[in-house]
Amino acid sequence: MSYYKGNESGQSVGLLPDPYYWWEAGAMFDQMIHYWYYTGDSTYNDVVTQGLLAQISNDKDFMPTNQTKTEGNDDQAFWAFAAMSAAELNFPNPPPKQPSWLSLAQAVFNEQAKRWDTTKCGGGLRWQIFTWNKGYEYKNSISNGGFFQLAARLARYTGNQTYADWAEKTWDWMETTPLITDQYNIYDGADMSNNCTVPIEYQWTYNVGTFLMGASNMYNFTDGAPKWRTHVEGLLNGSQLYFPQQFGGNIMQEVACEPQASCNNDQPSFKAYLSRWMAATTQIAPFTAKFIMPKLQASAQGAAKQCSGAPNGGTTCGRQWNSTVWDGKLGPGEQMSALSIIQANLISKVAPPVTMDKGGTSISKPDAGTGPTNPTPGDPILTRKVTMGDKAGAGILTALVLGGLLGSTWWISFGN
Repeated sequence: MSYYKGNESGQSVGLLPDPYYWWEAGAMFDQMIHYWYYTGDSTYNDVVTQGLLAQISNDKDFMPTNQTKTEGNDDQAFWAFAAMSAAELNFPNPPPKQPSWLSLAQAVFNEQAKRWDTTKCGGGLRWQIFTWNKGYEYKNSISNGGFFQLAARLARYTGNQTYADWAEKTWDWMETTPLITDQYNIYDGADMSNNCTVPIEYQWTYNVGTFLMGASNMYNFTDGAPKWRTHVEGLLNGSQLYFPQQFGGNIMQEVACEPQASCNNDQPSFKAYLSRWMAATTQIAPFTAKFIMPKLQASAQGAAKQCSGAPNGGTTCGRQWNSTVWDGKLGPGEQMSALSIIQANLISKVAPPVTMDKGGTSISKPDAGTGPTNPTPGDPILTRKVTMGDKAGAGILTALVLGGLLGSTWWISFGN
């Protein structure tokens, strides 16, 4: 955390520097919650809490005024995932006058449920929240998969059937589109102009990951319903695309961009989420461990070699875990992915996520995010023209932990 300046005077709290987007900071804090979960090291807990709470609005949701003109449904979901992880893993609760972790996740769920759009494609969430943003006429898998995952995790944590019903509805809608195939390939999204009938066939690790996390939570919530076991198994089979046989079939690769060295600033972090969610799946759907653990182990070995071969005393991590030579790539996404996959190998040493009636301490507020100031489709805030003042942004600065990566690697024996 030596790179993090958000808790210093004059800096913006909870944000990554340009060119990294708001959503990735939420994902980073989620990773640091897991760092505490795996290691017991509370060094960064106050900074994580401060960062998360700095990005809520007066409505006690993740719609801060510095982001609401550009925020997408998928962006908001990643901050909700962090809050949900904090509730499930019993991360220290916020101060008494602040909203609970659970209520923050519930607020995002309620807001996104109100955005369910049946004007085209028979349902689903749009990628973007606001009409003026590119992507408003696009329905993508990560936005809908994020909503599906959040609903499923809320169902498991609270026991509330309403969340499960929304998870079912979202999965069933996905199956009516070409975004998910019979082979459990999950495509990026589809344009609404053709009623979502022509998919954009890019495939990303975090898409299969978010649906796997949701399906495994539904499997757990339903006490092993055959439907959800089938979907978990199908998604795991579909995930083999990201473990190419040319590298032995167990080392993760972002196949849509790594081979061509074309990954943008977002995509190097995607492997962090598949790693995190595969590990969690082994806890709540234990039958998957035999399939998942060899992949986590081999990928962690590859990631560690990418980090140890890098400059700065072996503290910089690259992207290509199939190579023992640092590939020259660096950034928060590469660091987060390496930390995630290495920590994931500790999953058998930690307790599974708690629920509200089995150890959970985060307070529920089912109506969070439903206040009169929360915008819904058609409200003026969603449809007015953006002004130059809206486009003005504040300076931002944050960074990713490396000490956490180095602090956790000693737990794992990599062999020769």
